[in-house]
Amino acid sequence: MSFDRRTLLRGAALAGAGMAAGPFAGFAARAGASPAPQVELVPIADERDGAVRLWLPDGFGYRSFHDTETPVILDDGATLPGRHDGMGAFRGRHGNYLLVRNHEMNTIGTAFGPAGTVYDPAAGGGTTTVEVTRHGAVVGARTSLSGTLNNCSGGIMPWGSWITCEETVNGPDVGPDFTGTPNIALQRRHGFVFEVPLRGAVDPQPITAAGRFAHESVAYDPRHGVLYLTEDNFGYASGFYRYLPPRHAKGGGRIADGGRLQALAVRGRPQHNLAAEQQTGATFPVEWVDIDDPAPTFPYTPGVSAPTSNDTALSYVAAQGWAGGAAWFSRLEGSAYDRGVVHFTSTQGGGAPEAGPGPIADGFGNGHGQIWAYDIDAQVLRLTYQSPGPDTLDFPDNVTTSPRGTLVVCEDSTGDNYLRGLTRHGQLFDIGLNRLVGGNGAPRYGDEFAGATFSPDGHTLFVNIQATKGMTFAIWGPWRRIGV
Repeated sequence: MSFDRRTLLRGAALAGAGMAAGPFAGFAARAGASPAPQVELVPIADERDGAVRLWLPDGFGYRSFHDTETPVILDDGATLPGRHDGMGAFRGRHGNYLLVRNHEMNTIGTAFGPAGTVYDPAAGGGTTTVEVTRHGAVVGARTSLSGTLNNCSGGIMPWGSWITCEETVNGPDVGPDFTGTPNIALQRRHGFVFEVPLRGAVDPQPITAAGRFAHESVAYDPRHGVLYLTEDNFGYASGFYRYLPPRHAKGGGRIADGGRLQALAVRGRPQHNLAAEQQTGATFPVEWVDIDDPAPTFPYTPGVSAPTSNDTALSYVAAQGWAGGAAWFSRLEGSAYDRGVVHFTSTQGGGAPEAGPGPIADGFGNGHGQIWAYDIDAQVLRLTYQSPGPDTLDFPDNVTTSPRGTLVVCEDSTGDNYLRGLTRHGQLFDIGLNRLVGGNGAPRYGDEFAGATFSPDGHTLFVNIQATKGMTFAIWGPWRRIGV
């Protein structure tokens, strides 16, 4: 199928999807609204070495860096992990940018960073902080947090820090996860969020009151000082949460521990199954359910496999929400705050309903993806987009917003992987296509995009390839011309 044909199919599918209610809370679709941008993707050479790794619109350029097909040594002597995932971009010195980047490593063995950055000496994940020019040349890089697990996505804090999320509940008090690897060597509980400062030393301690579950991302509401959190619980229904800190962080400091965790419920519809197919544009008034035990510790004996199964631990927090009527979602992943609205993706949402909350072997949810928007002041949830099939949008994951309000969506498909744009009027279009080839000559088109984030001035879009042999791209060009 040609790429022009794919664009036409997406537009036709959307026109038949019932977009009458408009794509985002606060923005109404209009008859005769501007059509989807007609963007043709062409092969573009990587400015690092001339290889073609991405297809982008004509007039765009990019440079890749921190490619772990070969070892990369950081300034502090640590070896850069792979599995580059969620990421935040900040202003740096001399016109440069600072990136705080997750590494979704699930390895149990030895933390990769120096001692002051380590939470659990036996855990292999964490974050790195990288200084780059606006065209992707690396100036310096260091470990900023290590000894965590499955650092998936996170969120930018406006005072200059990054919240990183562990997508796991592993720990010495929990039995082996889906890999079958024992957790006996772990010294700390996992499944938390951590605040990573842009500069200075990290305090490698979790914000435990924000919950112990399979965290994916956070979006910060600066007006009310609230964190909104997504859960990617692969085999079970997932929840959408908010964390109310004991005090507003305002313009500085950090997110305080000791607050209250709550799960979203649809008002008057206990345990409403939002993972199932909905009418695009459907709205739901919401309420919030308290989670009484957000950070459990399960009984265990050191050196012995814990009696609490990983499945029990994974669903422990969500089950408290369900008992209070919390809604069911499918695999909530990326999220982004923009002008009073939190946008978030449901990776396998939009299909036939599952019979119960799980476990489901092939992942909870039978669709190809939904994109939701929560209007904070109105306390209304709206389905802004629902994929009609894999040729249109297949498994949306991380998201960010452009300075003009376009949502940039990373696709996590088993086939071709795209960067997509979603306009405020609900039109979906292509921004980029993975055409990465490994050093052995094998295509890596199935490697997912992750961690899309714009530089603070909107010049550069940074995005990762989330794979064992990961890398980061800096992409620039005439964003306004293509509707981004």
